[in-house]
This record gives sequence, C-alpha cells and structure tokens, in this order.
Amino acid sequence: MSHVVVGYDGTSESERALRWAVEEARLRRVPLTVCHAWRWPYPIGHIDREGVAIVRRMAEHMLDHGVALAHDLAPALKVRKRLATGGASGALLNQGPDAELIVIGSHPQEEMHVGSTALRVPARADRPVAVVRSAAPRDGLVVVGVDGSSGADGALAFGFEEAALRGWRLRAVYGCWEPGAAADGDLSLFGDEDKLRHVCGAVLERAVAPWLVKYPFVQATTSLVLRSPREALLEAAEGATLTVVGARGTGAVKPLTLGATSDALLKHAPCTVTIVPQRVG
Repeated sequence: MSHVVVGYDGTSESERALRWAVEEARLRRVPLTVCHAWRWPYPIGHIDREGVAIVRRMAEHMLDHGVALAHDLAPALKVRKRLATGGASGALLNQGPDAELIVIGSHPQEEMHVGSTALRVPARADRPVAVVRSAAPRDGLVVVGVDGSSGADGALAFGFEEAALRGWRLRAVYGCWEPGAAADGDLSLFGDEDKLRHVCGAVLERAVAPWLVKYPFVQATTSLVLRSPREALLEAAEGATLTVVGARGTGAVKPLTLGATSDALLKHAPCTVTIVPQRVG
C-alpha cells in the first residue's frame, strides 16, 4: 500500500518534518509511516546486553512520541511505526517501493556535512525526498526547476501535483545561462541573447504545457532567467514555500551523487526542497 515515510528523532527539525509529512499523507489519503533508527554506539566487542536493551527502549519511546504527535495532528490518519537498527539513511531508503514520498528534517547549513542524512537520502532514493526547512504557510508558492531534461519533467509532475493538493501557486523557473542549456550544445546561442531567450523559452513552454492541461486549476507562471540554474533557483526560493528539482539535470555525471543545483538548494535554500529522481516507478 502506498504511504508517506518520515524520519523522526525528537529534534525540532524532525518535528517540522513530521508536521509536513502528516499533511502530505492526509492530502494524499495514504498512511503515514514514522521511522526511527537506533544503533549501539560502541564497538561490537563491547556489547552490554542490558545496555542494549535500555538503548532500544529509549528508541521505542522516541518513536512512540513521534507517532503520538502525528495522531494529535491528524486523528483520522492511519499512522504506522517502524523501528530500524543502524543508520538513519539506510532505514529511510529501505522503506519499500510503495513509499510515495520520504520526508526528513534539515539541519542548519553549517551542520550539513557530506554524510548528512539530508544529503545522502536524496542522492540515493528512487522516490521523491522532501527536506523540510520551514513550516508551510497557507498561501504557498511552489518553484520548480526546468531545464528540458527528464529529471525536470519529473520535478514538474511532482510540483504540479503538490500545488494542486495544497491549493498553492506554481512558478516554473529555467535558469538558462550555462552551456548545458544550449540546444544540441550550440554555444553560439550565448552570443545572441534574443535567440537564446527564444530557444530556451520554447523549451520551457513545451515542458510546462502538458501539466497546465492536466492541472487547469493550478495558478502557474513561467520564468526564463539569464543566470545559471543554481543562481536562478536560489533567488526564486527566497519567496517560495517549496522548491522542487530533479536529482540530476542536464549536467549529470555520476550516479549516487546530487547535481550541483540540487546540492546547492539543499544547503542554501531557505524553504523546503524536494528532490525528484529521474525515474519514479
């Protein structure tokens, strides 16, 4: 059965994520799975069975607290709990193919090191991952990054669905000032701004058109920006409630790594960011 998964560890960041996930599950009419991961913090040669039992009970209490909070927020919502052993990233990534969305909290920028859950999970997940940085206001704006890639099409699909579910506005943003934005690698476009606007503007409108038909009630606009995708989306994120991008756009080089734009948004955007993988089955 489809469900929304949220990681909860008792911090204020994970509580914000839980609140976001509860609303997602309620709007999508699917159950919520609250996940907490724990581990014995000492080398395997120093296992104390009584100590392990105590640590496990503490983890169970933490998970029960998260489940109780979810019930308080949405009494009619079906809430399941999942206690996992090991790292948080692995626990969240192993919640099964039926997860529609994984929701996690975001630490402050200075604490987002390379191995942080907020970077590792979006880079490896085959589901959309929402990294929650702020609470959602009632009147929201979804910003979606567009670049003509299949990853961007997935981001548009998720962004329009989210805007429709929540009654929010949507703005599709194409930061086209980079070599990857040129059609067929035609770098001569960068010597003629009018032509660049015409070519990339057509890409943007074609990408958005099918979703305007599918979601006619979503108030949507497009914005072509002669700046890099990173700069264009970080600027747009300043006024957004949610920013949605593909995990890797036209500049993709490595598996299991985020694209430069996705990485920058997770580290610097002031709003919640959802990373959508290229293939969502």
